[in-house]
Amino acid sequence: MELDGLPASGALYRRALLGVVPGVGGRRGADVPGLELAVGGVSVDQRHLADYDRVCGFRLTDRLPATYLHVLGFPLSLRLMTSPGFPIPLTGVVHVANRITVHRPVEVGERVDFHTYAENLRPHERGRQLDVVLVGSIGGEEVWRGVSTYLGKERASGGGPRRDRADRPEPPAFSAQWRVMPRVGTDYARVSGDHNPIHTSKLGARLFGFPRPIAHGMWSKARCLAALEPRLPEAYTVDVAFKLPVPLPSTVAFSASPNGAGWDFALHSARDGRPHLTGSVR
Repeated sequence: MELDGLPASGALYRRALLGVVPGVGGRRGADVPGLELAVGGVSVDQRHLADYDRVCGFRLTDRLPATYLHVLGFPLSLRLMTSPGFPIPLTGVVHVANRITVHRPVEVGERVDFHTYAENLRPHERGRQLDVVLVGSIGGEEVWRGVSTYLGKERASGGGPRRDRADRPEPPAFSAQWRVMPRVGTDYARVSGDHNPIHTSKLGARLFGFPRPIAHGMWSKARCLAALEPRLPEAYTVDVAFKLPVPLPSTVAFSASPNGAGWDFALHSARDGRPHLTGSVR
């Protein structure tokens, strides 16, 4: 389905909230929808890009950070995830992993065509998870691809036993510490369009089992990538697994080490060493 333009995120979140009201929300599908959404000629607002760069710690340049393309095309993926019959409800969904492949740098003056689809619905120890794929192309050539893995928690999942966390490894030596304040949740919601209440509202976070708001996973990934920005090649894949949430406020420790031609990196709690994120650039 080709859309005339990117949908408005606010209306989609209102639809998602209505979807969890008993008797109002529709029935969830048993599988991913056979639906692919597309939109052409998406341009970049330079002021929005600069605002995003500041929130995430990137340098102010005309080259788009890899994670910015996720933000640029996110309303299209949001439209897919709020479509009738989508198997996982958007409200309360947890982003557990993200992989981005940059085939070549994208400059601020270029227009991007996006398409998105869902695949690989599968059981998880706490519910079900699936992948939402977002592809960016310019002139018919794929220049960027993002795969976001989302978890929908369910009381009885049948997904197997929980992993044993007793043997958690010691965190690596950190190279930087960052104080993550509550405004990170609202600032990133503003620049990303991701207004999930678990990131912006104490009440919203508590409704979904978090004692206080948590940072967006994609902010954490972007902040780590910004720390590696001077060392990134022209083309690469950056893969992360989101571990334990980053509560707001908190202090986190960033570590990075070279691995062949790429990097391994991680984000841990500076207080007790609990892992928040592990990732690699290849």
